[in-house]
Amino acid sequence: MLNDTPVTQRQPRVSGWRANLGLLIALVVVAAVVFVGLTARASESKDLKTWTDAQALPSVIVISPAAPTQGSALILPGRLEAWSRAAIFARVGGYLKSWKADIGAKVKAGQLLAEIDTPELDQQLLQARADLATAKANATLSQTSAKRWQAMLASDSVSKQEVDERNGDLAAKLAQVQAAQANVERLLATKGFQRLTAPFDGVVTARSTDVGALINAGSTASGQELFAVSDVSRLRVYVQVPQSYAPQVKAGATARLSVPEYPQEQFKATVIASADSVNASSGSTLVQLQVDNPTGRLLPGAYTSVRFDLPIQPNVVRLPASALQFDAQGMRVATLDQNDHVLFKTVTIARDFGDSVEIGSGLAATDRVIDTPPDGLNDNDPVQIAKPAEAKPHG
Repeated sequence: MLNDTPVTQRQPRVSGWRANLGLLIALVVVAAVVFVGLTARASESKDLKTWTDAQALPSVIVISPAAPTQGSALILPGRLEAWSRAAIFARVGGYLKSWKADIGAKVKAGQLLAEIDTPELDQQLLQARADLATAKANATLSQTSAKRWQAMLASDSVSKQEVDERNGDLAAKLAQVQAAQANVERLLATKGFQRLTAPFDGVVTARSTDVGALINAGSTASGQELFAVSDVSRLRVYVQVPQSYAPQVKAGATARLSVPEYPQEQFKATVIASADSVNASSGSTLVQLQVDNPTGRLLPGAYTSVRFDLPIQPNVVRLPASALQFDAQGMRVATLDQNDHVLFKTVTIARDFGDSVEIGSGLAATDRVIDTPPDGLNDNDPVQIAKPAEAKPHG
């Protein structure tokens, strides 16, 4: 009995200690679970706030302006014209006797093109020669009479007044001779125009008459163009250059021509003159070029496409057209400052290529430009830059 009592008293103490230990462990586990749960919830809340804030900022695609590596090409329609073109009209009336050169014929200066039969002019010339003969006969008679009266004046047979009258009559008759002579020479010169000749070396580009046709003199409504002779050894090219490009197309600049009949060939032309004025109706400047045509392959009056290789303009950058924004404040581009805040810049377009443009002013090559800016952006708005994988490449 003495040995059993202490054992019975220690058993409850061991069991109580174990119970307390289990309770403590349970409390620790519960506290750990609660801590982990709170920590996870706080982290998720923070992540959610971060994600929400990120989603609230517009995502933009940033591009860099590109400096052009070469000057652009300006292609314009043009018109070829002969270096010299002379319309041949008749100076005398009559009937076409014959023609010696047809269209396409190469002629030399002074070469006969046609002859006109002039019966009326021939009769006028005969009458003028008869008038000249009459005037000469009258002058001869008057001269003889004046000499006789001058001789009789020495013997006082006639008065000085009468002698002066005879001398005056002689002077009048001599003047009539000169007038008749001039009329004959005029008609002879006019008769020389019955031969139509080429004014310079060239090609007959038009013939609008035939043998027996009635010819009216003059270049007015009563007359008609009989022939046209053109110098096609070199040609003039006329191009209307838009006002914005006119300062870059200067005398001495070269261009390349192409024509539909020779699609695989190009011909070199040189700018020789400019109108130095802008046509108010078209907003363009007339520019003249010269192209050599020794073989005559290029035809006057033909259409041509003229290509100017323009020099690279300083301080010009190139952007896709999608980066432009046009509103009440004009043409603008959205850029980013150092803090990734929006900064709009007003720009001017130097050239428009359709899918891209060259900016003439308002933008630097170091600017960060927003491509396709979202609606509602304003200055100083914060944005986030889309990652490369999210950015859509510019087509």
